Amino acid sequence: MVLRRCLSATKKRMVLVFDLGGGTFDVSLLNIDPGVDMDKGLFEVVAIAGDTHLGGADFDSEMVKYSLREFTRKHGKTDIESNQKALRRLRTACERAKRMLSSTAQTTIEVDSLYNGIDFSTTITRSRFEELNKDLFSKCIEALQKCLRDAKVDKSCVHDVVLVGGSTRIPKVRNMLREFFVGKELCQTINPDEAVAFGAAIQACIMRGGTDDGRLVDVLLRDVTPLLLGIETEGDAREMFVVIPKNTAIPTKKARNVTTIYDNQVNVIFPVYEGESAKTKDNNLLGEFRLSGIPPAPKGVPSMEVTFDIDANGVLNVSAKHVSTGRTNNIIITNSRGRLSKEEIDRMAHECKRIAT
Repeated sequence: MVLRRCLSATKKRMVLVFDLGGGTFDVSLLNIDPGVDMDKGLFEVVAIAGDTHLGGADFDSEMVKYSLREFTRKHGKTDIESNQKALRRLRTACERAKRMLSSTAQTTIEVDSLYNGIDFSTTITRSRFEELNKDLFSKCIEALQKCLRDAKVDKSCVHDVVLVGGSTRIPKVRNMLREFFVGKELCQTINPDEAVAFGAAIQACIMRGGTDDGRLVDVLLRDVTPLLLGIETEGDAREMFVVIPKNTAIPTKKARNVTTIYDNQVNVIFPVYEGESAKTKDNNLLGEFRLSGIPPAPKGVPSMEVTFDIDANGVLNVSAKHVSTGRTNNIIITNSRGRLSKEEIDRMAHECKRIAT
């Protein structure tokens, strides 16, 4: 396993996990420090990227569309697309053909009595499959490039590429990765379908204090913040004042100094946001709190310190302190309180990218 090789190494290793499953796609870049002793080390997530709307099911959908075109070409225009039973049977046949194309250059999509008693059969080659899904393959590489770009890491610095998810068996996916990483051998020492289960088992072992012989007790995983975290600036601009950048390792604690924007302002409201955009209207409001009792003074004179403190469990504590008086207030935001799900995070990132282009 790559875990064993990384922990038995004498130097830090950069590992990229390429996870292409049935419905989602994730790329994670980890820095693995083996520490001093075997089976002890730090797994630090450096950056993450992905697409919750990309996976094996999307490849199946492209094959279904192709098959429907072939059915129409051979049998004329029908309303087969409104027949859910026929579509389900066709999708099952397409998925079966997709799996076959991972081990053979050509196969057949066959469904007996697909629609109105008509049998359907068409041949599809691996090259045609790759052509049908070229846009999906391109999205995989785009997410991979984004992950490395966010981490400010060159691809030559990656020591291991780990494949996770059944869709990584697609030959085109493996060839793309070999080309991208200039001939680097991909880690295939673990079944991609079982990788998540292995990881869950390891995490469970860590949580219970290790195995009976004491292994894995000191393996530590450090995650990162998937989005920008900050407060909203007052005034017409309503911009995101970033306190913690995206992909910051947690736990972390960062502070920024702010001031008033009105003369004799005695209260300041701090709306807390997470997101990808410079404009808070495009981001997610996590909560807000008020700091009161600020002594009247000209705008720009009062000094306040805003602190964002995230613990290892992802719980966010945001506080504000008026420097001269010591007055403070805060809000605690847990993962279940207003935080975006992974699907919502990826959707927000996709929307910001669309707006930018």
